[in-house]
Amino acid sequence: MPRHQLTMIQGTVDMLILHALQSGPTHGYAVTRWIRERTGGTLALEDAALYQGLHRLEARGWIDAAWGASENNRRARFYGLTAAGRRQLKTEAETFRRYAAAVFKVIDPS
Repeated sequence: MPRHQLTMIQGTVDMLILHALQSGPTHGYAVTRWIRERTGGTLALEDAALYQGLHRLEARGWIDAAWGASENNRRARFYGLTAAGRRQLKTEAETFRRYAAAVFKVIDPS
């Protein structure tokens, strides 16, 4: 792992995947690329963690999946948020914001 990349805090993978799917169904590689680009390369999601997360979210009913063709016309599995997934994303984002704010109060007291 390059030095400028950070290891993700446990529990953030699901939230990041849900957020990446918020704008519409997409395939796994596009989720990884979106996270990497959105964070300027600071966060990179390993394939194993990505697909474990996608399977976990699908089992919980927060995403669904269907086969389709990728932008380079390859067969790919596309994942999209369910209504329950949108609710879960809202809950997880609010929880993470509270968590981050509390951590910043400790490391950056004003």
